[in-house]
Amino acid sequence: MAENVTRPTDASVMDFLAAVEHPVRRADGLRLLALMAEITGEQPRMWGPTIVGFGQYHYKYETGREGDAAAVGFSPRKASLSIYGATYSPEAAGLLERLGKHKTGAGCLYVNKLADVDEAVLRELIRTGYRHITTVLHQS
Repeated sequence: MAENVTRPTDASVMDFLAAVEHPVRRADGLRLLALMAEITGEQPRMWGPTIVGFGQYHYKYETGREGDAAAVGFSPRKASLSIYGATYSPEAAGLLERLGKHKTGAGCLYVNKLADVDEAVLRELIRTGYRHITTVLHQS
């Protein structure tokens, strides 16, 4: 079975964010860094070369594939901000209706820029997603 390439690394989160070319995406990345650190109480860590993650949980699929992943995290990609872990809680559907301009897919929340969304709703999505992942999915 193939090994998961998205693993925690010792790379610098600040160096990664400083290297983001797009100024709005870089500023939004720094804002998400502060929000997620405050909400989770966790230290940020690079997961693979492009994901800033907070916390960790162990997953195991019925197929037998298993591994570890960040409980919540983000990546300031060229096309949009990818936010991970914020859409898993039972509360997410109702919150997403109030979030503002966004897209979802494959467990990710995509936002063009933080100015497009209600930050209070985003905070609640992150908080409930983190709580769901670390308590319901049993943090390891």
